[in-house]
Amino acid sequence: MELALERLTLRSWRPDDAPVIASLLNNYNIWQYTSDRIPHPYALADAEAFIARTMATEPECNFAITLDDQPIGSIGYTQKADISRIVAELGYWLGEPYWGKGYATEAARGLCEWIFANREIWRLEAIVFTHHPVSRRVLEKAGFTLTHTARKSAIKEGVIRDEWLFERVRES
Repeated sequence: MELALERLTLRSWRPDDAPVIASLLNNYNIWQYTSDRIPHPYALADAEAFIARTMATEPECNFAITLDDQPIGSIGYTQKADISRIVAELGYWLGEPYWGKGYATEAARGLCEWIFANREIWRLEAIVFTHHPVSRRVLEKAGFTLTHTARKSAIKEGVIRDEWLFERVRES
């Protein structure tokens, strides 16, 4: 997949992206807000394994966020199953040098529109730690609405955390 946005392109991961992704994601400032599926420290072997898994997944659901064809982050979705198969959870991260430029919002908005146009998904959800208001703002600018605060719903670094649950629904 390749989706051209205003300044960015969302595209399929390639094996030669591994060194860049490892360099960007081996960063505590990113990791502290992600799920524990992402290890820390993050090594080249972790990036290679992630890209191999992503390339083997059908349908493709994880994409490189690129600027001038260089990865600056990742965005993807996980579709639920059974009667909830019309729902997916959105997730993303952006390399720290690229924070504060609107790239995460542009990528999230673009992928949401692509998902609604190309997949049988009617509801997108996103979950954000309540101590990460920047990600909350990204989602709001990408058309998501806060549905509720889930109290004591996650654990990260041994600390019980609250999370915000956001939704964006397909209109037609």
